[in-house]
Amino acid sequence: MARFNLYQEEQHPSPLQYTWLEFQKNHIAMGGLVCLVLFILITVFCPLIAPFDPNLQKTGNILVPPSWDANGGITHIFGTDGLGRDILSRVLYGCRMTFGISILLVIFALLVGVGLGAIAGMSKGFRSSFLNHTLDSVQAIPTILIAIIIIAILGTGLVNSMWAIVLALIPQFVHQTRDFVRSELSKEYVMAARLDGASKIQLFARSILPNMGETLVMQATLALSISILDVSALGFLNLGAQAPSSELGALLSQGIEVAYIAPWNIALPGGALFLMVVSVNIVGDGLRSALKNRLLH
Repeated sequence: MARFNLYQEEQHPSPLQYTWLEFQKNHIAMGGLVCLVLFILITVFCPLIAPFDPNLQKTGNILVPPSWDANGGITHIFGTDGLGRDILSRVLYGCRMTFGISILLVIFALLVGVGLGAIAGMSKGFRSSFLNHTLDSVQAIPTILIAIIIIAILGTGLVNSMWAIVLALIPQFVHQTRDFVRSELSKEYVMAARLDGASKIQLFARSILPNMGETLVMQATLALSISILDVSALGFLNLGAQAPSSELGALLSQGIEVAYIAPWNIALPGGALFLMVVSVNIVGDGLRSALKNRLLH
């Protein structure tokens, strides 16, 4: 039964609701979101889903083909590797490690980058000029190259590669925040808050930051895809996660040794990595399109 409304006021969706309505119209973006949610569920519930310990070796089950092969079986659906370890379990734990680490790195880089970007955007004089020119110089260098340089200084290993990727991602958030803050400082709502006696911290926290949500989400999706590729690339080059780790890049590196006789050792981790990156990019493009359509209306 319809709810009676005495005043018959017109209901308008909030900016966030309108962005979601526009996002829903893009069926490809919704498919990417479903795939992304699947990877999030794998990251959270991986120990309950994986049928075996990813590092459990069975010498009697070396290079067992996947279940769809004529010589395969249902015990190991995705087959086994050269040490008899279950590929399905290792891919699930690899998705958890690669995706989970990438999310943590993006969150940390976002927090630090937004803080530094706010300082760069609201400061003037030599400090502002130094930060801006330094950031512009760093932005011209690919993130993977920055990560390799930092690893060359700190040494190989998963922890050092995580620090390297964070330091490579921070300038992107700083640059985005700095440009947004500078564009907002001249607007009337910020000038009104300044005339009310708000300090720089209050201006940013109460007036500017609430309007940055969608911009930061779009930047975070772009940084997440970069982080996934960087974590995997460093693992593949043996600069990040080391054996017997089940990180996706390390799985690809380990599978190359038996690629000709057991191609599923690289096809399955590579397919998972491909779906992960594509889903993140599709969701990011969908968010950008939804925000653009919302601003046009």
